[in-house]
Amino acid sequence: MKMSDVPGRIVIIGAGHAGVELAAALRHKAYSGTIDLVSDEDEVPYQRPPLSKEYIKRGGKMQALVLKPEQFFSDNSVTLRRGVSAVSVDRNARTVTLSTGDTLAYDHLVFATGARNRIPPVPGLDNPAVLGLRTLADADRLVVEIARFKRVMVIGGGFIGLEAAGLLRELDIEVDVVEMADRLMQRAISPTMSKWFLESHIAAGARVHLNTQVTGVDFSRAEARVKLSDGSEIAADAVILAAGVVPNVELAKASGLAVENGIVVDAQMATADPAVSALGDCAFYPSVHLPGMARLESVQNATDQARALAERLMGEGKPYDALPWFWSIQGAARLQIAGLAKPGLTEVVRGNPADGKFSVFLFDGDRLAAVESVNAPADHMIARRLIARNAAITQGQAADLAFDIKALSAG
Repeated sequence: MKMSDVPGRIVIIGAGHAGVELAAALRHKAYSGTIDLVSDEDEVPYQRPPLSKEYIKRGGKMQALVLKPEQFFSDNSVTLRRGVSAVSVDRNARTVTLSTGDTLAYDHLVFATGARNRIPPVPGLDNPAVLGLRTLADADRLVVEIARFKRVMVIGGGFIGLEAAGLLRELDIEVDVVEMADRLMQRAISPTMSKWFLESHIAAGARVHLNTQVTGVDFSRAEARVKLSDGSEIAADAVILAAGVVPNVELAKASGLAVENGIVVDAQMATADPAVSALGDCAFYPSVHLPGMARLESVQNATDQARALAERLMGEGKPYDALPWFWSIQGAARLQIAGLAKPGLTEVVRGNPADGKFSVFLFDGDRLAAVESVNAPADHMIARRLIARNAAITQGQAADLAFDIKALSAG
C-alpha cells in the first residue's frame, strides 16, 4: 500500500481493547484521517479483565479501569460515539447506519465487536435474575448485591467462573461451581494444571461439580433453585453465568462477510472485502502458533492485532505473528500462560505443585509449544522468550530446576 492509499475515513465498530488500541496506534503512527469509534455502552471505554477480580473485591472503586482517559479521545481527534449501536453496514456504499439513524461513511471499516456471554438453552437461564460478569454494568450489579450473598452457584468452570469463585471464597461466601466437562478450564490448560486448580479451589472451600450440567433454574422462591443433571437440586442466593462467550458476528454476517468461529480474516486481519477488517475477540484468523485458524479472547491478542492492523492501514503491513499469552487470578493463585496448547502435548512439570509455585512445559514433539505457570512470573517471562525465539530446549532441561533456562532464553 502506498501512502496515497491510506484510507481517509476509518470507522471502528466496538470500543473494547481492540477498538481503542487501534485508534491509539493509528494516531501514534501519525494517521491524519478521521476516526469514528462506535461504542454501544455509555461508559468511557474500560478494561474488562479486572471486572471478575479486583474491581468487585474493592467495591467497584478502581479509577484505573478506563482504557484511556476521556480527554484522550478529544486530544487525538477520535470521535467516540457512546451509547450508540451500529445496526447495518452497506459495503457497496461504504456506510454504517447507527441506532440514532445517523450514517457514517468510511474508506475502511473495522469490526472490533468483541463477544458476549453464551446463554445455554436451559430453562431459567434467560431470567434477568441471572448474573453475568462480562460488562461494567454486570460488575456494578454484583458490587451492590454481593453483601446479601451467603451461597452462590457459578455455572462454568472456565477462567471467568473460577475467578468469580475464588473471589467469592475470599469473601467467605459459599460457592458451588458446575462444569459440564470432566475437568476445569479444559479447553485452555493441561490436565496437570486442571487437577491442581481443582484441588486448589476445593481446598479454598468451593464445591466443584464436574461432568455435570444445569438442567433448570427456578427463581419463583426467595432462593434460586438450581437443578443439576445428577438429579440434585441446590439452593443459592444468586446464580452467576460464566459458560463461555460467543463472538459478535451478526452485523458482519448480515453485510455478507464470511463468518465461521468469528469473522474470517487473513494473516493481516483483512476480510475478503479490502475495505473491511476485523480484530480481537470477534476475529477468526490463521495462527502461526497452531495449525489452522484461531479466535482468541485476550487483551494481549486484541492489543497486538490492533497494532498490526494499524501498521497495515499505514502501508507497513506484515502477517500477524505475535505470541499469545494469557493470565487468570483465582484466589491466591495467579495463572500465566505463554503460547497456544492443543490436545496430546507432552507435559513436563518444572517445580513442585505442592509448593503452589510451578510450571508445566508443553511439548509438541521436540518443540516447546506452551508453558503454564502458577505463581511463577519469572518462568512465564522466560517462557515467552523461549517460545518466541523457538529456542531449543529439551524435556529434561525443562524439568531440571538446576538447569538455567533464563540463560537459554537470553541466548
